[in-house]
Amino acid sequence: MKYSRGLIFNIVVPIAAMLAIGGAIFGGQAISEARVSGNVQHALSAELATAALVEVKYLQEVNHGYGICGLYRVASADQGYASFFYDKINDRVTLDVNSPRFKSNCGLSAIC
Repeated sequence: MKYSRGLIFNIVVPIAAMLAIGGAIFGGQAISEARVSGNVQHALSAELATAALVEVKYLQEVNHGYGICGLYRVASADQGYASFFYDKINDRVTLDVNSPRFKSNCGLSAIC
């Protein structure tokens, strides 16, 4: 059974185009998220002055996407997770949970 040219141009081509565009959008977001996570891990390693692997967990964008709050842990340490704030613009990490920078971006009042 032959398919008509109208069927291919009106149904198949638009569906294929939508799938390609959707894959490009969501694939780009996944790559971007992995890149940001790597930047955070690198900044934490530099701030802690350690060459050991730093694990990050529960990353949450704050301040309209200009910062990230989350938990980190040095893989070789026996200690648990600690909180941090990462400023994407200045590539700066704040580890002091009592600092104004941390409280204004990652405090409960900033999230609510």
